This record gives sequence, structure tokens and C-alpha cells, in this order.
Amino acid sequence: MTLIEAENLSKTFRIYNQGEGVKGYLKSFVSRDYREVDAVEDLDLEIEEGEMVGYIGSNGAGKSTTVKMLTGILEPSSGRIEIDGLDPHAQRKRNAMNIGVVFGQKTQLWWDLPVKESFRLLKEIYEVPDEKYDERIDRFDDVLQLSEFWDQPVRKLSLGQKMRCELAASFLHYPKIVYLDEPTIGLDVAVKERIREFIKEMNSEEEITVMLTTHDIGDIEDLCERIVVLDEGKKIYDGSLDALVNRFTSRRLLVEFRGDADVYPEIEGVLETEESGSEVEIVFDPGTVSASDLISGLLERHEVVDFQLKEPDVESVVKKIYNEGLEE
Repeated sequence: MTLIEAENLSKTFRIYNQGEGVKGYLKSFVSRDYREVDAVEDLDLEIEEGEMVGYIGSNGAGKSTTVKMLTGILEPSSGRIEIDGLDPHAQRKRNAMNIGVVFGQKTQLWWDLPVKESFRLLKEIYEVPDEKYDERIDRFDDVLQLSEFWDQPVRKLSLGQKMRCELAASFLHYPKIVYLDEPTIGLDVAVKERIREFIKEMNSEEEITVMLTTHDIGDIEDLCERIVVLDEGKKIYDGSLDALVNRFTSRRLLVEFRGDADVYPEIEGVLETEESGSEVEIVFDPGTVSASDLISGLLERHEVVDFQLKEPDVESVVKKIYNEGLEE
């Protein structure tokens, strides 16, 4: 079942250009110059029930603008959105009951109230029955350890504690969809692990659909099988993380030979080799030769003592996308 559907979705902002100096400031009282900026342009997107999708791109690519349109905060300039059959902007109240949201540093909790009182208010807002509320708080506490600061005012929480609360709050009513915008930003390794574990549990056991925007490589590797890449407001990739890594990187095979071995260029797809004694690191193109075929070819030609296939570096792939973009 498709929960999120966007077709030709676009958002354009009008930006005021003020001239330089006093002259430019005074001129603005008479007439103003504007320019239009396309934050999101002709985006087509479908996300199925129970999916966990990474939505990535460089700063200013349009990720947060997309999420704000999907949640109903912003109205699209053009195009169509349906979230579980609803128009998220025109039917904001109904849509809000079906979704959970974490927007980085922006809180949905009450600053001066103890954490437990914020959650009780959210319980009433989302009409969570008493018995289910108690069960869910106990479940969340097992993973996120909320009881450590349950009685503290929100304003006294550390960043990691606050983010654990924000995450629990977004899942409290077991929504159909949760949008997570940089949920692990600025957190230490231990807190990140708890948060990732919790997200995976909610997705796998409750089939809650998750759309995750992040710059954190660990989030992408640990949580997302499918990723959507946005560049300057346009979708440039939509598919599996493995396929993107294979498309974007060469692979490396570390081989230990008995004696000397000249493996290049006798096997098609081998791009380069680097020798260190009896060990050779072979860089190859997986689109031309598979790892299994390469290993079979080496075993036919040479006496191999040992070999190890090095996994692609996801971090280098994502950095390359951020820095250079990706051509379809």
C-alpha cells in the first residue's frame, strides 16, 4: 500500500533582493526586486507502507522543504501530494493524527514542564488510551531509558536526552508515518545507537513507515535499504543503497599469491593493482566483472594463498554525491 505519493511536486520561494548600502535601502521603500528560487522541482515520490527511506542531499538541496510539504507545514507551489489519501496542507489536522515528526533541534515538548507532563499532554492530544499509553512508555523506556530524566524539566535536559524524548514523542501514538529530520545530529555514539535501535524496532515490529533525512553515514548504513538523493531541488537517484554504492565505486580485492603474479591487464574489468610483496590489491569495476568471476579467473591463472573482498566505502560515495552530484 502506498502511503506517500507526490507527483510533479514543486516549491518556489520569492526572495527579496535589497540593493547595497543606504541607496539600496532607500530604494526598497519605492520598489522592491525579487527573484524566484526553486527549492523543490518536479519531484515524483512514492513510499510504501512499512518502508524506511533515507532522503539525502547536500545542504540546500530541498530535503527539509520536501518534508515540510509532506507534513502540511508548507503548501506546494504546484504538483500533487497524498499522504494516506489526505492532502496534507488542506487536511492538516487529520494528517497530523497519522504522522510523527522530529525536526532536528526544534522541540515538540513543553520547555518548563517535566518530561512526564509533556508526554501526558501529548497523550491527550493524540487520544492515546491509558492502558496503551502505559505500555508504550514502558516499552520506550526499555530502549531509550527515559526514566533517567522523567521528572526533569525539558529545559534541563542534555541534547542527547532531549532527542530521546523527541523520538519517543513522535512515536507515542503509533502513527502510520514518522518523518525524522537529522535525529542524531550532535549526539555521541552511545545515544546514536539507542536511537537507531529504537527506530528499527518501531519500523520492523509496528510497520511504521519512516522517512529519514540525515548527513550521518551511520544512519544511512544502519537504517536505510532504499535512499532518495536530492540535488538542487531535483531527484537524481531513487533506489537501493547497495545499487548506488556499486554504481558509484570500484571494488577492491586483496589477494595473497604464492610467488609473483601479473593480473593486469589479463582479466577484463581490472582497473589497477598495487603490489606489496606477495600481496596485491586489485581495483576492479563490478559493472564489467563480478567479484566471483574475478576470483575464479585468478584461481585459474595463479596459485592463490588467500583473498579478501573489501566492502565499498559508503562514506566516500555519499561525500562524492554531496560534492559533485550524481548524473542519471
